[in-house]
Amino acid sequence: MSDPNPESPIEPAELAHTPPAAPATSAKLVAEAFGTLLLVFGGVGTAVFASNHFTDAPAAVYSTVALAFGLTVVVGAYAFGPISGGHFNPAVTLGLAAAGRFPWRETGAYIVAQVIGGAVATTLLVLIGLFGPAGWLRTAQDAGFASNGWDNLSPAGFGLPAAIIAEVVLTGLFVLIILGVTHPTRGTPLAGLAIGLSLALIHFISIPIDNTSVNPARSIAAAIYGGGEALAQLWVFIVFPVVGALLAGVAYRALFDGTRD
Repeated sequence: MSDPNPESPIEPAELAHTPPAAPATSAKLVAEAFGTLLLVFGGVGTAVFASNHFTDAPAAVYSTVALAFGLTVVVGAYAFGPISGGHFNPAVTLGLAAAGRFPWRETGAYIVAQVIGGAVATTLLVLIGLFGPAGWLRTAQDAGFASNGWDNLSPAGFGLPAAIIAEVVLTGLFVLIILGVTHPTRGTPLAGLAIGLSLALIHFISIPIDNTSVNPARSIAAAIYGGGEALAQLWVFIVFPVVGALLAGVAYRALFDGTRD
């Protein structure tokens, strides 16, 4: 007997092969904002709270902060990555675009969302600090509010050239790792874990140098409340992570993204 309705319902087997609808652009931007908020709130929050409390154990503070940044990326990647791709970092967004893995036309909106998410995070930290012990917030801000910097703002007194080299090299390596573990055919389902561990490693290396940026949104968010000197040095942590990311994106596309003929 023929089907009286020419527009028959889709069979379950056909539904199983229907790709899921892509998230709306608004959902992607909200996910990027929330993911960056989580990253900054967790990482910078750990830095300002731990460094102003455990002043007699700087090595423990460094380790705690490094792990905090790594863990926030792991959690954010699995929570928000399926929606937006889980960049949470303007340098990563631009590096992926340079590698041909993200549309250039969408980079501006992603970067705005990331910067807003980071700024909201540090604003929330300041609001918490307003209700802390007497003088706590002023002390945290006088110490730079976990801002990045060199010379006087470097935890170990490193100069500007050291900060530039560290940011270019470490951001480049970070983007290369992201491109490798999220490759469409050669990637791994443990990409979020690998990315988070690599960010923790980067912080272990470079916290003493310049307090580790590799993320302009994180640097902007901290410098907003870090005072005049932190704002004056902010340009380095916007320009050179982006330089490292762009170089990595171009290099990955040229060196690693080919296939056999």
